[in-house]
Amino acid sequence: MIQEHRYVVVGAGPAGLQIGHFLQERGADYVIVERERSAGGFFARFPRHGRLISPNRARTWSGDPETRLRWDWNSLLSDDPSLLFPAYSDDSFPSPDDLRRYLTDFHTTHDLRIAFGTGISRVTCKEEGFRLETEDGDPFQAECLIWACGWGGPYIPDIPGIEHAEGYEDMTVDPERFLGKRVLILGKGNAAFETANALHDHASTIHLASPRPVRLAWNSRHPGDVRGCHGALLDSHRFGAPHALLDCAVERISFDGAAYTVDIVHNHADGGRERLEYDAVLRCTGFRMDTEVFADELRTLPGGRLPALTSDWESESLPGLYVAGTMMQARDARRGSSAFIYGFRYNLRTLSRLLAERYDGVRLPRTHVPRPALTGTVLDRVNSSSALWAQADYLVDALVITEHGIERYEDLPEDYAVERFGDLVTVGLRQSGAIHPAVRVFRNGTLTSEVHLPGSVTARWQDRERHVAPLDRFFDRLLPL
Repeated sequence: MIQEHRYVVVGAGPAGLQIGHFLQERGADYVIVERERSAGGFFARFPRHGRLISPNRARTWSGDPETRLRWDWNSLLSDDPSLLFPAYSDDSFPSPDDLRRYLTDFHTTHDLRIAFGTGISRVTCKEEGFRLETEDGDPFQAECLIWACGWGGPYIPDIPGIEHAEGYEDMTVDPERFLGKRVLILGKGNAAFETANALHDHASTIHLASPRPVRLAWNSRHPGDVRGCHGALLDSHRFGAPHALLDCAVERISFDGAAYTVDIVHNHADGGRERLEYDAVLRCTGFRMDTEVFADELRTLPGGRLPALTSDWESESLPGLYVAGTMMQARDARRGSSAFIYGFRYNLRTLSRLLAERYDGVRLPRTHVPRPALTGTVLDRVNSSSALWAQADYLVDALVITEHGIERYEDLPEDYAVERFGDLVTVGLRQSGAIHPAVRVFRNGTLTSEVHLPGSVTARWQDRERHVAPLDRFFDRLLPL
């Protein structure tokens, strides 16, 4: 018998639990379907070497719960103070087992409606919504489909002989197997460095190869780039050890049953070619979204890893399909933190509000801001909001000037706010240089003016001369009292 729901959420990882909580909180008709028998099944296998790269700050200076979330990368949003991840681990980079334990408690404490052991085999678009065929034969019908599955499988580059490489998704995690071996790792992301660090004291030679140079998070300020916890291999590379980073194209991988021969073309040294020999080749080239399950074409971005989404996280090609979780990074273009719980938990709070407006007739929340209180309201938000902090350069508050005054909409993607309102003022935090507040004015969707306030070591923007006065002058020009 078919089960019909307004919302069907596919996946009971962090994103599925978070959006499920928001749906349940407002009494929506929803169900979460999950292939595994427990929440957070992805973290039973990944990261392969047993440490998350989302930092955990169990101790902070602030006693304010909202401010503490600025440094809490792993908690989901709820009103239950016992469901904060720092209560589950003191480690700076915690174990995925601790995250799974936390997710299970989040699910059971909130009694979320989850159909475990329910794998989706086919998704078909119908006039009335989506039909989801299941592996056990009992289908679901959804008016709105929320895809919270995360990564569907490995991204495998088109390299002749790539089948000889051992994939990150199922490689051995026993470093003894690589004792004294020459190892080539394809990729220079966090998975590649995680693997290299695990082998650092065992392998005789480790090369990391990819066409682009390594991107370091402490330079780019993007948390998805290589993190400082993977610095041992970088030290070895810089100080003459046999381990090295190769900026090159891999042309071919050959295996004779005993050793691997790899042909590369260097990006530097005038594009010189080289043939190198290894005892092991490991593929750490990332993941992609599973699109094969959709009967109708799901449009993806170039490269095929991420879905093509509108500014409110709806599929460009399948209306009514929304993406939740790490795939939301398709929209923030390396600006925000949507690849992590730290960022997408706020996206999902906003998505829940947008879905309530579209499907349930609940108007998007807004508050009235009196003109004399505008500067104080703006500074209060940038001083306290964890959403604007975690999603700097992406989420903003939208100030819309109407005949009745100023209406403030919280935590919207700036591109969505501009598309929706056209004429507005946005308030957010920016990461060019030190993180700092910025107020921007749009007319008919075009940026016409902006003001950036100076940075603050304490992340508190309340100095009369440096912060309050410049903002007062800006608003006086824009909206005279």
